[in-house]
Amino acid sequence: MGRSRGVAVAVAGLVLAVGGCAEGGTDEKAARSSAEPKPTRSPSSSPSPSSELVEWAGDMCESTVALRNLRKESAADLKEIRDSDDETGMLAHARALSYLSTTPADVETVAGDLEAIGASGVPAADRLRDALRKKVRSVANELEAQSPAVGLEYAESTVADADKRVQSLTPPQPDLPTLAEKIPRLAAAYERAEQCAPGWKPGGASGDGGSPAPDATGPLPKAADGRNYAACSDGACEVLVTSTADITAKGTKVHVIVADDSITFQSGGGLMQFGGAGGEAGFGNGLKANVVAHNKDGAVLKFSRP
Repeated sequence: MGRSRGVAVAVAGLVLAVGGCAEGGTDEKAARSSAEPKPTRSPSSSPSPSSELVEWAGDMCESTVALRNLRKESAADLKEIRDSDDETGMLAHARALSYLSTTPADVETVAGDLEAIGASGVPAADRLRDALRKKVRSVANELEAQSPAVGLEYAESTVADADKRVQSLTPPQPDLPTLAEKIPRLAAAYERAEQCAPGWKPGGASGDGGSPAPDATGPLPKAADGRNYAACSDGACEVLVTSTADITAKGTKVHVIVADDSITFQSGGGLMQFGGAGGEAGFGNGLKANVVAHNKDGAVLKFSRP
């Protein structure tokens, strides 16, 4: 029995020794494993857009803003024409002529800007550019083919038709902001482009806190004869016209219409229109009328004779 116990103890000791070696090996592996560097996952980040893509996004946003402004201004012009308070209808006619003379050129400018924008390298974005180009070019060609020399009775309806075309100039869908939500690289460019910022305006003004642009023409100078149109009877005077006026100068009857962006002279069957200061209207008997100054408040006109 005693020998058997000794063997058992010896075996038990051997087992313990072996067990101790096994545990020691596990500790070494654990220590070695903890000492080895483990791979780490780098945090994901948005792709950095190229400067070309940022410029592309900015150009597209600038054209989009220009179209939005065109739609707003066109609607306001149409309302002004319809609300013209003039029994003769000449004020509405003059404003219609001004609209039909300037709007096609404004749309053509945006069409040219869009056609100058190159490829972005983002297929979906380039499809948007192409679709917008096609739409604006089509409207520009239609407006260009529309003659501004319309009869008095057709002035309002002609402008209404042109305005309808201008109002159609909205970005195709999906538009640029929608595409930016789906394409990270385009989103990064959109965020960095200055023209894509909310409230951006051409000329560097943005946001609601900026001061309005000053009137380019400044205040009107004082007219020598004020609103005394009778002073023009001898053909020489300098008068202020704020809306409409009937002036007889050296026997010539002249109907004058002053709008925010134009001055119109009608005499007999002739009609002359100018876009601001510096214009000169000539009449058959040598009488001339020069636009001395013009802004939203009216115009100072100087009549002279040879």
